[in-house]
Amino acid sequence: MIKVLFVCLGNICRSPMAEFIFKDMVNKKGIADEFYIDSAATSNYNELDGAGIYADAKKMLKQMNIPFTEHKSRQIRKKDYDKFDYILAMEDKNISNILKIVGTDSQNKIHRLLDFTQNPRNISDPWYTGDFVTTYYDIVYGCEEFLNHIYKEQ
Repeated sequence: MIKVLFVCLGNICRSPMAEFIFKDMVNKKGIADEFYIDSAATSNYNELDGAGIYADAKKMLKQMNIPFTEHKSRQIRKKDYDKFDYILAMEDKNISNILKIVGTDSQNKIHRLLDFTQNPRNISDPWYTGDFVTTYYDIVYGCEEFLNHIYKEQ
């Protein structure tokens, strides 16, 4: 089983969108049983508040017919490094913060999601930009190329 953790700052927009987009993608391909998929934050403030998926992120998922379930924000923990095969951040700052929590990346598990594409870059935070459409399509692109990468390795 391939274990994937998507990570962003607050775990209410980008990383839960990536979690549910990727779950939908592997489900449609009939390979969902080959994956364990989750998401987390680098910060703990939404976890402390019991925050779920941000309303505009839910709206975007609904518009794109991506099924999702209730979700509560959680902060990444040191033990997640051992639990997951891939820890996929949305931006460089997330990687810096992940490393502060888990220590070193001795097994090369931590990457930006878009590092698997032909156009590696950060995925903008729609909490600040308000642009959930661009974020959605960046995540879809990253998830598609990440899935291609996994199956090229096998």
